[in-house]
Amino acid sequence: MPVVYEHKVQYYETDKMDCVHHSNYIRWFEEARTWLMDQGGFGYAQMEELGVMSPVLKAQAEYRSMTRFGETVEIETQVESYTGTRIAFSYVVRDKASKTVRCLGRTEHCFLGKGGKPVSLKKACPPYHQRISEVLSAK
Repeated sequence: MPVVYEHKVQYYETDKMDCVHHSNYIRWFEEARTWLMDQGGFGYAQMEELGVMSPVLKAQAEYRSMTRFGETVEIETQVESYTGTRIAFSYVVRDKASKTVRCLGRTEHCFLGKGGKPVSLKKACPPYHQRISEVLSAK
């Protein structure tokens, strides 16, 4: 199930063209993904306390229309796929007022244990594996 995270565009996020600089969408993906994980009961902080990291392997963004200072965007985020060793999220950034799509995105991540070695979340963090599996089965 997708969740919606709101972000009010700040002045420092804009560029000389009077719109949000493209790099900020990737930051917004991270804000929304972190919020989704916290809301879903499998947050980064707790996972890292258990010795598991989840670095970004790939980030994609397709820009559809400009976002400007003062606007509020809604970032619809959901777990797209999960294999136990990798997870992918999808994002739809919309203007809150008009619902105009501003950007579509996707990120892929893996799970690493101590020493930077790939791990299966099922073995390294069984409660996290279970919660992510539940979220996906509710789709």
